[in-house]
Amino acid sequence: MNTHSCKYLLVHCMDFRLRNFLNDFGDKLEGGYDLVSIAGGVKNVDFLMTQVNISVSLHQMTNVILVNHEDCGAYGEAGTSEKHAEDLRYAKNAVLAQYPSLTVEMYYLKLSGEFGKI
Repeated sequence: MNTHSCKYLLVHCMDFRLRNFLNDFGDKLEGGYDLVSIAGGVKNVDFLMTQVNISVSLHQMTNVILVNHEDCGAYGEAGTSEKHAEDLRYAKNAVLAQYPSLTVEMYYLKLSGEFGKI
């Protein structure tokens, strides 16, 4: 029987330049969070969905936070803010297709530390 749970799953890119901003963001989340850090953030939706499945199954999380960022090496020159917004929406729709009761938030993080809600 599982006796531990958290409220959030926070998914973001592994880029070291973001660590302090993301740690501060995560520290403000009440209810705890699972953390997934992968190159490209939501770029690999199959990987994302595996992590969502695990977090729901093991920790009964109810909220997913997806963060992509400016100047992402995994996207290269194709990584415009519009492309990131498109991929974030695609990932959100994939999550909600399987788990319609989850709440999904999306952010585009600038290297200055500014989180823009999508």
